[in-house]
Amino acid sequence: MPVTPEAVEHLRRGGHEAVHAVSVGLATVSDAQILDTARRERRVVVTADLDYPRLLALEAAEGPGVILFRGGSYSDREMLRLLDRVLATVAEVELEHSVTVVDRRRIRRPRLPIL
Repeated sequence: MPVTPEAVEHLRRGGHEAVHAVSVGLATVSDAQILDTARRERRVVVTADLDYPRLLALEAAEGPGVILFRGGSYSDREMLRLLDRVLATVAEVELEHSVTVVDRRRIRRPRLPIL
């Protein structure tokens, strides 16, 4: 399940510096390279791809943070609403050092590194 393309503009309107991997030349790179770039640039990865937390766990990495959508398919509107809920309830420093798992009912935040 892809993250809605509207997320970047939605985040920017909310005062966040957001980029899409495609727009910064990362369309064909590996998930590990996206994580490396996000770590260097102090970004949080927003995804529905379980490979990102798995890679962080394998590396015992302390970052970058990941917001992970789980629990099925979401409409664009629902995904943006859930993203807003995460940003309203989780401190930025927590987002940078955790895998924030969000679904329709709850938000969980395993801290990094995942051991």
